Amino acid sequence: MNIERIKPGVWNTRAVVHGDLVFLSGMVADDKSLSMKGQTEQVLAKIDEVLAAAGTSKSRILTSTVYLADIDAKDEMNEAWMAWIDKDNLPARAAIGVALTPGTQVEIMVCAAK
Repeated sequence: MNIERIKPGVWNTRAVVHGDLVFLSGMVADDKSLSMKGQTEQVLAKIDEVLAAAGTSKSRILTSTVYLADIDAKDEMNEAWMAWIDKDNLPARAAIGVALTPGTQVEIMVCAAK
């Protein structure tokens, strides 16, 4: 089976496609001045873009891991997540409080089916 790499960079690639699975790298917001909700919205827009480049969409997400710099701000992240996610096709998801790079409020990884 071939392996396709979408938007390779210096230390990682935005997504790796193997068979019918699409694995996205952790996505972070470009604008670090935004709130948790604002950064989450920006990250989710990036995920939409990369999934489309891989030939799939958020309705095909299987799993997601959400890393939060402040676990107490989880409700803000969830507000953006619930406005974005396909409610008829909810993925398995974990949200974890971690230390992220300065200014980064949220980082999200997903795996989707093609």
